[in-house]
Amino acid sequence: MAVVTGVIVANLNFIQPIENLIATDFGLAKSVVGALAMVTQLGYAFGLLLIVPLGDIFDRYHLIQFMIGLSIVSLLLAYWAPNAGVFAVVTTLVGITSVAPQIIIPYAGYLAPALQRGKVLGIVLSGLLTGILLSRSFSGLLGSWLPWQDIYLIAAVIDLVFLVIVHYALPHDERGHQDLQYWPVIRTLPKLFARQRALRGSAINGFCLFGMSNVLWSTLAFYLAAKYHLGSNVAGLLGLLGIAGVLAAPMIGTMVDQRSPKLTIGLSMIFSGVAFVIFWLLGTWMIGLIVGIVLLDLGTQFSQVSNQAIVQSLNRKESSRNNSVFMFSYFLGGSIGTLSATWAWSHAGWLGVCGVALVFLIIAVLGHLVIGEPERLNTEEVTD
Repeated sequence: MAVVTGVIVANLNFIQPIENLIATDFGLAKSVVGALAMVTQLGYAFGLLLIVPLGDIFDRYHLIQFMIGLSIVSLLLAYWAPNAGVFAVVTTLVGITSVAPQIIIPYAGYLAPALQRGKVLGIVLSGLLTGILLSRSFSGLLGSWLPWQDIYLIAAVIDLVFLVIVHYALPHDERGHQDLQYWPVIRTLPKLFARQRALRGSAINGFCLFGMSNVLWSTLAFYLAAKYHLGSNVAGLLGLLGIAGVLAAPMIGTMVDQRSPKLTIGLSMIFSGVAFVIFWLLGTWMIGLIVGIVLLDLGTQFSQVSNQAIVQSLNRKESSRNNSVFMFSYFLGGSIGTLSATWAWSHAGWLGVCGVALVFLIIAVLGHLVIGEPERLNTEEVTD
């Protein structure tokens, strides 16, 4: 589950290190390319909102395979796209169809013993983060050797291989299809958000912390080109620094189980905030970028693992819908972070980018103080 989650989520991030290449090929301004990256994540957010709740209705074993198949078709269309307009539509489809990881994550939480749910989710989410960071390295390095379109073709082939693996290796869903209807289920999403304080807190924190992450990754290629005259391959290599977050994920999950999600959420904001202080003060030196990226990825991972553990502890019967609400907010924050950061880069440079991150951090801290997080996870096997 961890490996497949990483492979599919990678589809969302191929565009970030190669934005300069796409801008040159299609003759676009940097702010417009930033909008293309934004619509990929916005498409993913709406896929989370409208498709992931199907995990509470349909057999997840079959639903996951169906969505992987659709993502393969979207990647092939991205490879073929002849102009910027078509690519904008297709990259939105890539986002919408790449939601299988967010069906897998609540499925893993459903299968895990209650007292080990945080640890299990930490392992699966380490796969998610690995896919995110390796996707940047993958596309950045290949973009320096091959036409950028080939990245999407290679990704489609890889996804096809893992579709076969999923068919034979993924556990079957013992629940089968549920006696629920689609639109009534979708209409419950706002009610879940309003009824569950912990879900609201996680949604706001995820919105802000993933927004901060995308503030960096959507502008790093531009900054490296302007400051250091470096290309997409270096942006991709810097993505490998996120390995610290991958290695920390199971430990974070254990901390959430044994200590407190309130503590780990607090740490997520500290790491991310300090990262952007370093970017602001020391970003003109490569060592400052390296240290800041490590801290930012740790902050993102602390937030993701902690919030997923909170969300998946709320109600097993509603796990896919709770995850849909949380991840919609998460990637909505990411898309807004991408768009606002590229706009800030065009108008105020690196200082403007750091200012956008500060706004996200302030909102996260306010959410932490006003709504807060539970001191302990719910470890009861709630089914109603």
